[in-house]
Amino acid sequence: MTDTAAASATSNWRLFANLTFVVILTANTVSAVGDAMYDTSISWLMTTLNKDPLMVSLVQVSMSLPMFFLTLPAGALTDVVNLRKLLLVVEGATLAISCAFDAALSLGLVGPGLLLTATFLLGAASSLAAPAWMLVPPLVVPPADVGSAVALNGAGYNLSRAIGPALAGLLIAAFSVKLPFWFYALGNGCVVATLIWWRAPPARDETLPAERLVAALRAGVRYSLNSPEMIATLIRTLAFFPFACAFWALLPLIAASGERDGAAVYGVLMGVIGVGSIVGSFGLNRWKTKFGPDRLAAGATGGTILALVLFGAADGPALAILASFIGGASWVVMMTSLFMSAQVALPEWVQGRGIAVYLTTYFGAATVGAAIWGKTASLVGVSNALYLSAGCTLIGLLATQRWKLQTGAGRDLTPSLHWREPAIATYAREEQGPVLATVEYSIDPKDRAPFLALMKEIGRERKRDGAYAWNVFEDPLRPGIVVEACLLHSVLELKYARARVTKADQLIEQKAWAFLKAPPKPLYLIAVKEHERPENAVEAPKPAA
Repeated sequence: MTDTAAASATSNWRLFANLTFVVILTANTVSAVGDAMYDTSISWLMTTLNKDPLMVSLVQVSMSLPMFFLTLPAGALTDVVNLRKLLLVVEGATLAISCAFDAALSLGLVGPGLLLTATFLLGAASSLAAPAWMLVPPLVVPPADVGSAVALNGAGYNLSRAIGPALAGLLIAAFSVKLPFWFYALGNGCVVATLIWWRAPPARDETLPAERLVAALRAGVRYSLNSPEMIATLIRTLAFFPFACAFWALLPLIAASGERDGAAVYGVLMGVIGVGSIVGSFGLNRWKTKFGPDRLAAGATGGTILALVLFGAADGPALAILASFIGGASWVVMMTSLFMSAQVALPEWVQGRGIAVYLTTYFGAATVGAAIWGKTASLVGVSNALYLSAGCTLIGLLATQRWKLQTGAGRDLTPSLHWREPAIATYAREEQGPVLATVEYSIDPKDRAPFLALMKEIGRERKRDGAYAWNVFEDPLRPGIVVEACLLHSVLELKYARARVTKADQLIEQKAWAFLKAPPKPLYLIAVKEHERPENAVEAPKPAA
């Protein structure tokens, strides 16, 4: 065993001595088994109410649609409210909705409309809780053990995806489709009880006030759209998930076709997908080291294409089971590769919101894809729809090879704090704005091209960190004089921008400053508001005696 592997194993065992971590891990794993049982049962329930492929695919749409709309606001919400209270409210609402749905199902009151409504509401609650749960491990384990904690949480989730669907299929076949839904409610109850028991550590004091929800949303989207690494990740996400999701949307119909015992077969197929995801998770690090992130993602895409073709050709359980294993392993490798590509592109201050942007893109792609493939299957048949999705997935892979994954892995995204605080931030009110920030540079005219190329990178940095407008200007009467100008919404945004500059950004700035013939000359100006009374004016600093 290598030193790294030994350290990882020691860290894993040490975590099991942490009572808080063990209780939360156990509750989340039990809840995840219930989630997997619900996902399996709700799709099968729709096939008993309405077998139209479009209606069956709408179950996946109703799960994914709230994720698309709410994940990004949820990521910002975690930064402005108490995390434990947020989770208690959301998980409590999930428990109440699930119990109400179970009661209606037991009374025979559930039709397609109520099924889709309940699934949408539960999806909305799940999307509000997802970013908050991502922030829990650093609160309950030491920093050195966070990676191991995340890995163990992932292993618990993958285990649940193997156990839950098979258990749901057996319960449906042996008893009734109603029973798995009560297990789902029981899992939610375990989570709520755990949150009531858990006492989160107090939040650390921040030197700057927390952002408001709308501003936090704007900052997360702005950063993602001005990060080349994030843009590449989002493009690859959009090239894969709308097409590859076809087997998830159509799996109940695959299981129900022919003379098979559909409920049991469906549970087995879902369970085998979970087993495949576990195998894929265990091999992920080794394959990434051997092939690199881009070749690994290409291999996962190829595996997904193979699974789609096998699903289309399956006329018995054996081929469908093989397709499920390959599809599960490929899916988890692709999801993890894209998730890690987003994570390494984001500094700590925007990581939750940036991941929410990625998840929003993923859920949006899955929502649209599920609806499209359900409609396609109703027109051309399930097998032909699966073959078409395989072809589209291949086209997506070939068309996006220029956008590389995890290119931000080598960048130091810790704060540099190398800017001096502007005098304007000392004497002006935080809400005043907008602020015009300019910097005058003096360079040798022969260095104009390389300097402006670096300034383009710096411009992306400024827009990531808070500027809503940026450009560079030249003085036609003074060759070599370049002025950078950007606009920020307020003095507070200027303070945020100063705190967000990373060490990787600092390296780019140092390369640009090497061309300067004189030190840069910064200037900060606040917009004049005509309605302000004289007593609201900012008093200029007095010169030193």
